[in-house]
Amino acid sequence: MRAVVQRVLSAGVSVDGEVVAAIAAPGLLVYLGVTHTDTDADVAWMARKIRDVRILRDEKSAGDVDAPVLVVSQFTLYGDARKGRRPTWIAAAPREVSEPVYAAVCAELERLGTTVQRGVFGADMQVTSTNDGPITLILVTPTPDEAADRA
Repeated sequence: MRAVVQRVLSAGVSVDGEVVAAIAAPGLLVYLGVTHTDTDADVAWMARKIRDVRILRDEKSAGDVDAPVLVVSQFTLYGDARKGRRPTWIAAAPREVSEPVYAAVCAELERLGTTVQRGVFGADMQVTSTNDGPITLILVTPTPDEAADRA
């Protein structure tokens, strides 16, 4: 699983000209990509990392200051453009795999006490944000070998 996490002053998602999700307070905008091999352990790891990463002002995390998080599904995080001119999306999980994983990450964030807004899975979305800093991180779930080393 991959996530691009931005510290934002505000962010919103529109579909067909209608705002479907928004955060108006300082928080996080998260673009989340899912691959074929993501597990429940990856869901738990990613949700905890998003909630606990200290990138808000004064080295605070979203969990420290009850900051809202807007999560947007984005299969293109698994795009590969190393060969040719057209990216391949083969590493991105298909909808039947990725949609439940995306929902599980959002649900786990909520279970951890985070206020979560969601984009519309699979929709053609327009995302607006005011990046604060700018601060942008890329989070990648650990491989099984890396996870074993951390245990």
